[in-house]
Amino acid sequence: MKLSSSFILHKDGDETLLVSTGASKFSGLVRCNPTAAFIIDCLSENTTEAKIAEKMCKKWDVSAEKAMADVKKITAQLRKIGAIHD
Repeated sequence: MKLSSSFILHKDGDETLLVSTGASKFSGLVRCNPTAAFIIDCLSENTTEAKIAEKMCKKWDVSAEKAMADVKKITAQLRKIGAIHD
C-alpha cells in the first residue's frame, strides 16, 4: 500500500497536514497528530501495515499490538477518503 498521488503531506513547523490535490473525491485537508503523520510518512513508499507497526515500535516505546491497532485505525480512515492505494 502507498499514499495516493492525489494527496500530499505538508509539514509546517510542528503541524502536519494531509492535503488533497483536488484529483480525488475528498476535498480538503486532514490535520495529523504525530502518530498519523509518522504513518502517512511511511506511506510515501510502498509498504505494509506490519512494516509500519514495526517501525513505530522502534521509534516509540509501544507494544506491537498497540502499534498495529493504531496503524489499522489510521489506514482505515485514509482508505475512506481515498488516500491509499493498496
